[in-house]
Order: sequence, then C-alpha cells, then structure tokens
Amino acid sequence: MKFLRIKLLALAAATACMAVGHAHAEDQLSIMSTGGAWQDAQRKAWFEPFAKEAGVKVAEQEYLGDLGKIKAMVDTGDVPIDLVTVETATVLQGCDAGILERLDYSKIAERDNFIEGSALDCGVGLDAYGDIMAYDPAAFKEAPTSVLDLFDTTKFPGKRALRKFPAQNLEWALMADGVAPADVYEVLATPEGVDRAFKRLDSIKNDIVWWDAGAQPPQLLASKEVVMTTAWNGRIQTPIDVDKQPFKIVWDHQILEYDMIAIPKGAKNTDLAYKYLAYVSDPKNNARLSEYISYGPVRKDATSFVSPEVLPKLPNAPDHMTAYLVADTEFWGDHGEDLVKRFNAWLAQ
Repeated sequence: MKFLRIKLLALAAATACMAVGHAHAEDQLSIMSTGGAWQDAQRKAWFEPFAKEAGVKVAEQEYLGDLGKIKAMVDTGDVPIDLVTVETATVLQGCDAGILERLDYSKIAERDNFIEGSALDCGVGLDAYGDIMAYDPAAFKEAPTSVLDLFDTTKFPGKRALRKFPAQNLEWALMADGVAPADVYEVLATPEGVDRAFKRLDSIKNDIVWWDAGAQPPQLLASKEVVMTTAWNGRIQTPIDVDKQPFKIVWDHQILEYDMIAIPKGAKNTDLAYKYLAYVSDPKNNARLSEYISYGPVRKDATSFVSPEVLPKLPNAPDHMTAYLVADTEFWGDHGEDLVKRFNAWLAQ
C-alpha cells in the first residue's frame, strides 16, 4: 500500500516542495506520478496513446507520493496539475480532508465494472499490484517460499530491505507471529496487537535496510546491499524481463493493493482530466498497462485483453491468490496517523 489524516497532512505540507511548473493550457494535461518503471509504463500504455488520440500534450511531473505536496497546492489555490496518482489509503485521506475532487463516474465508466474497492469517491483504480518479497537466489542454498521468511534471519541471514512505512510491515509482522490473514486487521486494531507487531519487527530491526522510493528495491538487490527486499511486484518483474536480472519473486502472503488516480481540488483542466480517466478505464486500455509492467487491470472485463504470456506475472493471477491479504484501506484511514507516529518513534529508538 503502496500508503493519515488532516494533522499528518498539515505536517507534511509544512515541508512540501512547490517546484512544479505553472504553464497551463486547455490543450495540455498535467499528470503527477511517482516515477520509475511504473511511470515509464504509464507513458507507453496511456500518456502517449491518449495524447495522440485526443490531440493534446501530456506534461509529466514526479513526486514521492506525499499527499502533503498536493495539500500545499490546494491550500494556496495554486494547483498546476490536473491529475495525480495516489495509493488507495491516500485517496481516502485526501477525500476526507477536501484535497481531492469527488468524481462523477458518469464521465468515466460504470462503477460496478471495477474490482471491489478500486472505484472510490475521490479516486479511480488504475491497476492492481502486489506487495511482495524478492530475493537474490545466489544468496541462499534453500530458497525462501513466503514473504514471511523476511522474519527468519536464522534460516535466511543477511540484510533485508523494507519500506520505511508501517503499512504492510505491521501486517506481515503479525502474520509472521502466527496471526491468520483474515484476523490481521482485527488484531492490529488493538493496543496489544500493535505491541505484538512491533515486537516482531524488533526481532529483525538490526538487519533492515529501509527504502522510500519504488525504484530502490531492485537497485538494492542488484548492488548486493541486501539479500531480500519487499517491493511492488512490477518494480521487480521489469528488471527481470528487461535487464535479465536473476531476481526471484515470492507471492505467498503478498498484500494486494490498487494504484489510483485522482483530480486535486482546484485543478484547472477537469474536462480533459475526465477524458483521460475514461480512456484509462476502458477495459482494453486498462489491460494495456500489463504489457509494460506486471500490474493487473482493475476492470472486471479487462482480463480477456491480457495476453496469456503476461497473465502469470500479475499479482491477481489465479496461482498467486492462494495465500494473500487484501490491504484494508479503511483501517489505515482510521488508524494510520497513530501508527505512523508509533512507527517513527520506533525507528528513532
């Protein structure tokens, strides 16, 4: 996930960077995304074909997914972007805080045609991705078989990279401590459950290398700085396919999430933004992203447009859905601020 309410947003806004160009025109669509292989894939699958079909220019911006940056734009009334890609939990937070526009699905697609949880009031799904574990096969005599092997430093010694954020890490910590996937969020909603998760993280804290940006996990593996890492599955599959890296992906106990796209409050070019949302929500177009990065479509009727060669690489392929957890974005909307504070305090210990 890939993943705090108004107080946290205000804190982030205080340090937000406002370095985004101000040029804007009706024939230009400005989209801000999180860079790396995923933005490269969006460019090939959607930005360039849409620009050609609509006869407009798509101007790209990059950021680290910090909603505080969007809040700073909205608060000042200077919103030079039309669309922003965000994680599902961020959509809920931005919607509650009045930072994101509520969407009119009559201009996009039938809401019922999307996978459950991927068509929200203030954001529409782009793809389904998996929070997975990847490893260097040369580092082990016996291969890891579960994401939860991150917590077994005896059998699988060496540095492991985790995202510097509580979401996913706390869920995996509880599952590694014996909590069934179906009970994770019920347990994590209790003080005892939170203590239990952090205690399990404590057991590997000295072996963790933290990552922030999605491009970092494959770099950390390739440089041999770590022997295993959590990652968004597409960020690992791309170097496997393109750069012939020997990385291996472990799907068992993956956490399934959605990438979303939203219109920031005060965007200048909403008509063109809606045309783009309708374009990427077309089932054939929605499936096209999987040709360039291994993320699955969110339209229920898009699977038939995914090639048979690509389908086994997707997080929502049938073989990858035997042991998994669907990220509970409402949980993180309700508890995220407190858990981020606790996580940051734990990091500083």
